[in-house]
Amino acid sequence: MWVSRKGHSFSVASYNIHQCVGVDRRRDAARIATVIRDLDCDAIGLQEVDSRAGPHADSKQLEYLAEATGMQALAGPTILRHDGDYGNALLTRRPILAVRRHDLSFRSREPRGALDVDLDVHGHRVRVIVTHLGLRPAERRYQVKLLLKLLHPVEPGQPVVALGDINEWLPLSRPLRWMHGLLGPPPWQRTFPTLLPMFALDRVWVRPHSALVDLRAHRRKPARMASDHYPLRAVIAMPEPFDRPSAQARGDGGGEAERCASEPVVRETQRET
Repeated sequence: MWVSRKGHSFSVASYNIHQCVGVDRRRDAARIATVIRDLDCDAIGLQEVDSRAGPHADSKQLEYLAEATGMQALAGPTILRHDGDYGNALLTRRPILAVRRHDLSFRSREPRGALDVDLDVHGHRVRVIVTHLGLRPAERRYQVKLLLKLLHPVEPGQPVVALGDINEWLPLSRPLRWMHGLLGPPPWQRTFPTLLPMFALDRVWVRPHSALVDLRAHRRKPARMASDHYPLRAVIAMPEPFDRPSAQARGDGGGEAERCASEPVVRETQRET
């Protein structure tokens, strides 16, 4: 059992920010930044981050959100245009040990990907995977199979967090059953739409499953208007801390976090609605 006697924990969230467009149809990155600060997490996986050049200070959304929250930013773009990119991202307060980007695109559908990051959390190497799956059932089955391959084999003792907008409307769908079979079934939390939350489209899985201390939709007032999704926040119990992983253990030579070249980007591709 992963139970910390000293109360060490790791807080994460998944948040589809809807390009910072709220339910009032206003594009307002400052509102999203307020929600992120209110979440007060160690790491937050974002979906639908639009970082194209524009006339406003918040046009490049990931840069703006990183500066506004004081967190480190990692982009996981799925669409790359001449004026910027669009896709997933991770904001974190924890040291970054490794970064991998995986292509989950299915045929001619909107490109999809997974941002796969190792973080140093209380001296432990924690793997966090951020994704946003497709709108069609066949897409999601294909994409979850790829995710399951990425998760095998898992380094013994390494905690894993998989989170994102999974776009599964049915609680007993095959992709959800497959993910539950590997990572355990998390509590059902309705996050969409914010005006009348009925569907648990956003998910956070944790392995070992026993480490999941708390999971709930963040429904405080600022989040009701900022996006069409509520954030989903999880608290994970951590083992006793030990010294930060050595360069040899990290495999990064003690320098910058390693980067993987498999960027899931497609130029000038239109996203689906």
